[in-house]
Formats: sequence, structure tokens, C-alpha cells
Amino acid sequence: MNLTFSKAELKDIPELLKIERAVFSSPWTAEAFLGEFTANQYAYYLLAKLNDDVIGYAGIWLVLDEGHITNVAILPDYQGNGYGEALMQELISVAQKFGAKHLTLEVRTSNQPAQNLYRKLKFQNGALRKNYYPDNGEDALVMWVDLT
Repeated sequence: MNLTFSKAELKDIPELLKIERAVFSSPWTAEAFLGEFTANQYAYYLLAKLNDDVIGYAGIWLVLDEGHITNVAILPDYQGNGYGEALMQELISVAQKFGAKHLTLEVRTSNQPAQNLYRKLKFQNGALRKNYYPDNGEDALVMWVDLT
């Protein structure tokens, strides 16, 4: 199987929405993605393709020397195969090419598989954002990593 990555574009929004709905309990809307692609000069979205099928994506806001990872998602049927780790490694590489020296993200406190992946990639625990997720009021763990 051939896993490849490419920059997401406006035309990819339907694929991103499919992944959002399959993975997240509070999926982003088409309007949210439209804003990211047309109005957010800091946004960069990366597609993960397996044999030309989009199986995941990740997004980041790149501001000066910092990157804020907005979303990381792999379709459920493809989870647990190392694709999320490969996607994160590619996203980190993209961030470094844009000059990022620090990355941060929020993750649900209940999402141990994602936290374990981020720790494997040297992310550390930071703060706790109380009642961060609107669907159920779950807390978010802020994680960060220095790339230098």
C-alpha cells in the first residue's frame, strides 16, 4: 500500500467533511473549512492518501515560529495502522519547513490513543482547558513540543 501526502485545497472540502463526520462528535462544517481555505492566511491542511483514496487529514495554523495543530483525523477503518503517526510526522515536517519551532494542540482528556501518539512524537502535557468541547463539555489537554 502506498501512503502519500499532499496539500489540501478548496476542492477537497467534501473529503474533509466525510472524515470529520466519521471521526469527530462535533465535526467542522463546510463553512468552517471554507473560511480556513479562503480567509485564514495561517492555515495549512494536509491530506493523507492511501492508493489515491483520502483516508485522513491534519490541519495547522502557522504563525511566526509557532504552529497550532487544529485537527488530526484518520478514517476509523484505517486507524491503528501507523497512518496517523505518518501523517503527524509529515505535518511536523511541513511546519518545520515554514519555520515553526514550537507546536501545540488540544486533545480530549479521554482520547488516550491520540495522547499516546503525541507523546511518542515528543509532545508534553501542558495546561488543561476546562469544558473545552462543546458537544459534552469534556476537558482538553493542551500538549506542546519544541522542534529545536
